[in-house]
Amino acid sequence: MKNNFLEAIKNRRSYYGFDKNIKLTNQELKELVDYAIKHVPSAFNSQSTRIVLLVGEHHEKLWTLTKQELAKKVSAESLKGTEAKIDISFASGYGTILFFEDQTVVDALIKEYPSYADSFPIYSHHTSAMHQFALWTMLREQGIGASLQHYNPLIDEAVAKEWQIDSNWKLVAQMPFGNPICDTADKSFEPLDKRSILFE
Repeated sequence: MKNNFLEAIKNRRSYYGFDKNIKLTNQELKELVDYAIKHVPSAFNSQSTRIVLLVGEHHEKLWTLTKQELAKKVSAESLKGTEAKIDISFASGYGTILFFEDQTVVDALIKEYPSYADSFPIYSHHTSAMHQFALWTMLREQGIGASLQHYNPLIDEAVAKEWQIDSNWKLVAQMPFGNPICDTADKSFEPLDKRSILFE
């Protein structure tokens, strides 16, 4: 039962050490993002996901802003370890993908389908998660490592201000990526018979 797609799923891992030496151009990275945006499914075909690709000084600025926002919330002692992690594991990479969900789309669906009102924010996160997984896997297929981070809502305001993000776009996750320079840890798996059931 092996094919390229199954292998791609297995090879997608969380990488926490990068350099900037990737083989793709910025335009090729943008084409991967656009492919995911176009072809990854969404609930009610809402197409609510929005993505911002940061490379170069924009990528570095994101992680500088993150450290600045963290400094407002944690002690100087605690910040030292967090800053080191950010520098080595995220900022050292080539770029970062920011995943947003357009609340204008979500709110319109709530209004159009009031019976599902409580579910549409959940569906929206499902949509974002599929885009995250797709791009994570696509990057790995290109020899690029990535991880998924959630510094929102801590950095939401600073990000929106710095890149003039539409106020209706809600930040969901950040995906730093680059050329992996360290191995991933062995992955453990819970028993499948506790996680998957077949009735026949």
